[in-house]
Amino acid sequence: MTDISVTSPVERIARVLAAASRSINAEGDESSAGEDVDIGWNNEVNRAMAVLRTLREATPEMVEAGRAAGSDPAEIWNAMVRAAIGQQETV
Repeated sequence: MTDISVTSPVERIARVLAAASRSINAEGDESSAGEDVDIGWNNEVNRAMAVLRTLREATPEMVEAGRAAGSDPAEIWNAMVRAAIGQQETV
């Protein structure tokens, strides 16, 4: 199984999409989908790219979270993504 922490954002998202359709922990019926995800994530690259393209425009909440995070780019990114997730969870 691949360590996704060192893969590109496109691959990470594609793997999540592939796992969601296969894993019993999501919408699938496989109790162990790792091998299928390793094989099939490439089929989700176009959808992963669409997700990333959508994130090009930050919401005002994301911008504010980024400003509050300081000057470390990784912390800014993390804060902005957490803000986007938080927006969705409150809807």
